Amino acid sequence: MTVTEKSMANAIRALSMDAVQAANSGHPGMPMGMADVATVLFTDFLKFDPKAPKWADRDRFVLSAGHGSMLIYSLLHLTGYARPTLQDIKDFRQLSSPCAGHPENFKLEGVETTTGPLGQGFATAVGMAIAERHLNATFGDDLVDHKTWVIAGDGCLMEGINHEAVGLGGHLGLGRLNVLWDDNGITIDGGTELSTSEDIPARYRASGWHVVSCDGHDFDDIRRALKEAEADPRPSLVACKTVIGYGAPTKQGTSATHGAPLGDEEIAGTRVALGWDAEPFVIPDDVLAAWRQLGEKGAAAHADWDKRLESHAEAAEFKRRMAGELPDGTAMQAYLEGLAKDPPKWATRKSSEMALGAITEALPEMIGGSADLTGSNNTKTPSTKPLTKDDYSGRYIYYGIREFGMAAAMNGMALHGGIIPYGGTFLVFTDYCRGAMRLSAIQNARAIYVMTHDSIGLGEDGPTHQPIEHVQSLRLMPNMHVYRPADAIETAECWALAIKRADGPSTLALTRQGLAPIRDDVSSNRCEKGAYRIKASENGKRVVLIATGSEVSLALAVAEQLEAAGTGADVISMPCTELFDEQSAEYRNDLLGGSDILRVSIEAGTTFGWERYTGLDGLRFGIDSFGASAPIDDLFEHFGLTADAITPQVLDKIG
Repeated sequence: MTVTEKSMANAIRALSMDAVQAANSGHPGMPMGMADVATVLFTDFLKFDPKAPKWADRDRFVLSAGHGSMLIYSLLHLTGYARPTLQDIKDFRQLSSPCAGHPENFKLEGVETTTGPLGQGFATAVGMAIAERHLNATFGDDLVDHKTWVIAGDGCLMEGINHEAVGLGGHLGLGRLNVLWDDNGITIDGGTELSTSEDIPARYRASGWHVVSCDGHDFDDIRRALKEAEADPRPSLVACKTVIGYGAPTKQGTSATHGAPLGDEEIAGTRVALGWDAEPFVIPDDVLAAWRQLGEKGAAAHADWDKRLESHAEAAEFKRRMAGELPDGTAMQAYLEGLAKDPPKWATRKSSEMALGAITEALPEMIGGSADLTGSNNTKTPSTKPLTKDDYSGRYIYYGIREFGMAAAMNGMALHGGIIPYGGTFLVFTDYCRGAMRLSAIQNARAIYVMTHDSIGLGEDGPTHQPIEHVQSLRLMPNMHVYRPADAIETAECWALAIKRADGPSTLALTRQGLAPIRDDVSSNRCEKGAYRIKASENGKRVVLIATGSEVSLALAVAEQLEAAGTGADVISMPCTELFDEQSAEYRNDLLGGSDILRVSIEAGTTFGWERYTGLDGLRFGIDSFGASAPIDDLFEHFGLTADAITPQVLDKIG
């Protein structure tokens, strides 16, 4: 007897409620409510091959409502992915299982992006859709012709990042992006009428989206709506009217199914209501066979694509980009050698722009942008024409004032593959980007954040725009490399390191004000170890001055005054603390000196955290208050960040 779609969907429901019950933790309601929609999506629309989860031309499926993680775990298992196994699902939310509370892409193939914070999966999917359109414009339909499908909940659509993502996706006309909205009218607190009265379809239409609705439990109606979405040239929102916890006899349609196990009695009643006789975690053979047969459908399309790839004129370049491999680095070395001949006195944001000119010319996979600060972030180069809905071959995105949406879209591009994204705003606005930057770090996304106006050195804009705690707060983020270069040569070296890094994000903190060059040696990338000695002591060494960015020049001025007073001082430039911390103890101790050496840190930001290098008995010069509105020189003098202010304190400390 033919297995019905309802039986296939009920397999998702059963696995979801059983796993949550076994864990005594989780969210059964959304997977149970969206099981019918997911079944139609995987049956008739999604292009995928469980035997090749990284197939470049697969459709991307994003579960933005990540709390409903058992939906994707069930789908991956049922369609034949190597993992999760049934035991993995039985161990849902346990340390031994890849089936975490929210989907994590580094634990399971088939999970395209780590989701959980609501709205970010949706916004990341916008980046994936951008990547698909750009690579399609570059390599053509034979190699790049896929869609991005998203399942999102009411919470995803309420979050502020959703407004940014919807605006960007509509503006760019991303017609390969289809969002299936689990329109169940329930949040944790209760019915959505408690917190919103927004006309969501009207908002999407106003943003340039196609909107269609369906009964989320009528398979034919779901299929009709998805066909309409697939055919429309605009990005689509499909409002799937569903019942949360579908099948639970007393709890369906209520917030009681949202974030808690159903309980044994309710699960028994659900089995009766669904006509599901199997024991917990048991999928009837015929139902499992139907799902596995479905999982095999993509193999033929994958095989055809492989043949097209091998005969394609750009096959080698396509493979290189999708593998994230870089060509040789001669372009950057030639640029550095040119700088060394006549080191310029540039702001490091200008130095970044010039380095990017060489980088973007050599690396066609670089796609940049700015959150409406192109002229301040200096992120556009002659090689990066605008990427628009009329020309997806462009390599520069005008994100508008959408810092959070920009950062999430960058994650999507990086995770899609074939693109190295970078994007800029002011360093102080990393507060607006932080949620997405954190997800960059969690999922090892190769995204590069260009953050300018990195201190009180931006001057008159005042404390609201002067970052004080931001550099250190980003250094606190695991797996984020933070670079604060001191001149044009260090900036180019830091860019080279950020691009080379394939297993995580990087942030460049760059100045508005011009900085004098600190060196002209480019025989090796001296920033590669995170810190290096820029000046050795002339008198007997008693002090080590550690500085970053614009304060390296200040440290050199302090050292000059100390040497004039007969006190020997090394100066250490530390553009990346994370890389320095990875070096051997021998290297670190050689730079920082022994217990008889006074260690002094100088950075125009919070002194918090610098004691790990100076020790508690060292000196830390910085700013432990908010800034002020004034010209740059007046601010540095006001906060005591001058050689005349620092040198006497160092001499007094060493006696």
